[in-house]
Amino acid sequence: MRRLHGISAAFQSAKVFATVTARNTEHRLIQSALYSTRNSSSSMSHIFSNNKHDDQSYRPSANVVSGTVLFSVAASTLAKEAHAKEPIPPNFRPNDVVLYQYEACPFCNKVKAFLDYYDIPYKIVEVNPLSKKEIKWSDYKKVPILMVDGTQMVDSSDIIDKLSQKVRPNIGNKSTSNNDEENKWRKWVDNHLVHILSPNIYRSASEALESFDYITTQGNFSFYERTVAKYAGAAAMYFVSKNLKKKYNITDERASLYEAAETWVDALNGRDFLGGSKPNLADLAVFGVLRPIRYLKSGKDMVENTRIGSWYSRMESAVGQPSKVQA
Repeated sequence: MRRLHGISAAFQSAKVFATVTARNTEHRLIQSALYSTRNSSSSMSHIFSNNKHDDQSYRPSANVVSGTVLFSVAASTLAKEAHAKEPIPPNFRPNDVVLYQYEACPFCNKVKAFLDYYDIPYKIVEVNPLSKKEIKWSDYKKVPILMVDGTQMVDSSDIIDKLSQKVRPNIGNKSTSNNDEENKWRKWVDNHLVHILSPNIYRSASEALESFDYITTQGNFSFYERTVAKYAGAAAMYFVSKNLKKKYNITDERASLYEAAETWVDALNGRDFLGGSKPNLADLAVFGVLRPIRYLKSGKDMVENTRIGSWYSRMESAVGQPSKVQA
């Protein structure tokens, strides 16, 4: 009964908490293709075996077909390599990286997208969104906090800037125009896109609860802590999202989300990524903040109603599996 009373009290204080928070806030295909070409060549040779001239005249055609298949395979392989992870040289790789995060936080996921793409191993400490006891040791009381070989880094964009300078030795070889475009869209993520997400993620009570489902499996929390964090957190963020909706003059949450997705696709201008054949920091930023919502109702609606799905799928392939390790 005492625990139930605690949960009830958490619900009753959620709106007050929200107001304060708002204020501060692809081998088998190759084998198959080659096997098919080889069988076709063998069958045709058998058909023309009574005529040596015809047989010889056929073989170049078979070779052309085989060559075409091999060329296609090679082209496909090169395309995949272009979309593969971009690991950094071992001598630039940090030895110990720890990320203090909320699993559903877009800023935390922006940092993780960078770490995953550059295949930098990192440990995760899930922070209780209500008590924040896991970061009481730090003067900085927000997430993400990234510890890199004992050095604390804060603020997602600043973390990526500093980490990028540390692990990407060829960063200075980029043209000024490419840098300008990249920086423009990174700022767009921080100043516009992220502000549209909360009103969509927490649009309704059911969507707010859906977004907090992660708390039931992430982190070393007790049953009581998980229950309070899920329900009180969802309630609080529901009210926070309403305040953010007013603050940023958002009248239709989904329409704003769809418009932002289309704006990003227009910026790509037919390219696979904003960075061209490979993602740049802006691609990683957009992908990062969208990753926690992609398979929620809001993210599914976004992909179904805009053109962003193809780019997002390419980014999923490029970033690959998380490079996190057990703490």
